[in-house]
Amino acid sequence: MCGIAGLIETRHRLSAERLRAGAEAMADALRHRGPDDAGVWVDANAGVALGHRRLSIIDLSAAGHQPMASHDDRYVISYNGEIYNFQDLRAELEGRGVVFRGHSDTEVLLAAVVAWGVAGALERCNGMFAFALWDRADRTLILARDRLGEKPLYFGWAADAFLFGSELKAFATWPGFAPEIDRDALALSLRHNYIPTPYSIYRGVYKLPA
Repeated sequence: MCGIAGLIETRHRLSAERLRAGAEAMADALRHRGPDDAGVWVDANAGVALGHRRLSIIDLSAAGHQPMASHDDRYVISYNGEIYNFQDLRAELEGRGVVFRGHSDTEVLLAAVVAWGVAGALERCNGMFAFALWDRADRTLILARDRLGEKPLYFGWAADAFLFGSELKAFATWPGFAPEIDRDALALSLRHNYIPTPYSIYRGVYKLPA
């Protein structure tokens, strides 16, 4: 289990230091999900910051540090989960000439995206995961979850910032976040004993569908 969090500030008014501090605070709120390592990646020109809290399981070395950039530096990812068939994918990618720096499934996922695109990579991945992927060429943020939605991922707006995170408590650290209870979601909770996707307890904050 790891924790992912981050934001896009749409007016590009925040400095790299402010973006970094914001993503770091969001990620630190998820420290219980990943006590082994922490990282933040920032592109101030795009107003983007990705944060990560790591629980080291597959690759315990620094080669598994996140957020992680792809070999061609086009993509940067903050990833939570496990891809069960990553060794098979790694072997296939090595057959295409890809040289890996470490042994993490995160690096394999990035190489798969470079080789086959996001949709093609996800079609090949068997596992449980949630991730945020920033495409530096297209300036696009992609959020994804596994087919069963085992790993959580929330998203929503706080003024001019688009926020995302593994848990809602990450949102509470952002200064512009003013949570308001969604009474319809509360009614759903009373009816079903849980809040179904895509709703969350806060108005304007949603669970990403599986």
